Amino acid sequence: MELKKTEQADLTRKSGFFFSIGLLVTMALVVMAFEWKQYDESIANLTGKSTDSFEETMEVPPTDIPPPPAPTVQQPQVVEVPDEEEIKEDIKVNLDVEVTEDTKVEEIVVQAEEPKEETDEIFTVVEESAAPKGGMQAFYKYVGEKIKYPAQARRMGIEGRVFVEFVIQKDGSLSDVRAIKGIGAGCDEEAVRIVQSAPAWTPGKQRGKPVKQRYTLPIIFKLG
Repeated sequence: MELKKTEQADLTRKSGFFFSIGLLVTMALVVMAFEWKQYDESIANLTGKSTDSFEETMEVPPTDIPPPPAPTVQQPQVVEVPDEEEIKEDIKVNLDVEVTEDTKVEEIVVQAEEPKEETDEIFTVVEESAAPKGGMQAFYKYVGEKIKYPAQARRMGIEGRVFVEFVIQKDGSLSDVRAIKGIGAGCDEEAVRIVQSAPAWTPGKQRGKPVKQRYTLPIIFKLG
């Protein structure tokens, strides 16, 4: 009678499964063996490098830094001052002088000299200004009677003022007469002529003395 195996008792049916498990375990062990070897090598290399670096660092000799030089302080020089020379001659001061009512004391009077005025100086402003004899009204009356209106200015209808400058001398006479601002057409020349022929003025005074004075006067030309 032939015995028949049941499916539960048949081991050959699961042989493929156990073979696969064994293969996986073997591969895992091989991989772990390689990884462990590389890990040991890494540790060895790291240890070797650290040691070498430390040894190289220890071999460097220390550098001596010299201290900075101390600042030089210049010592003050002592200058000897020689003793003062002795006075050979004694100065005697007599303090035993009695002053009584009969003692005469000479007074020293210093008078300030008055500033000398230049005789040829011409003033513009003085303490007492020069003026025509009889006043300005009398002078303008003289001008109105003696002046001649230039024919050219009359034909052209020119009117205006001619400013005449002159110097009143110490004796009152008029000199250096000139027109400093005019209107032309013969009016300037007529204004100069009328002033030159005018009577003498009363001279200006400075500190009570007659002086030369420069004066400016307008002569008006107006058509009637």
